Amino acid sequence: MTVPQMGRAGFKNGDLLTLAQGQFQVFVTVDRNLFFQQNLPQFNISVMILQAATNRLNDLQPLMPKLLSVLPTVPKGQVRWVSV
Repeated sequence: MTVPQMGRAGFKNGDLLTLAQGQFQVFVTVDRNLFFQQNLPQFNISVMILQAATNRLNDLQPLMPKLLSVLPTVPKGQVRWVSV
């Protein structure tokens, strides 16, 4: 589910993480700055940051197998960077 699909477009990252930790186990984003802008260990949710050439689906799709393999191993409050 995407942020706009949840009706949360326009929310700041800290607010999104607070909402997400109550509903999800993992927060997946392409926002590389999130790591530097938020104190991620304070949130009770795993964060996966996707690193691709662009945010376009064609560039993100090759990351999916790695994302799926790493998902079960990331503890809450931890961040994992996923790249090719």
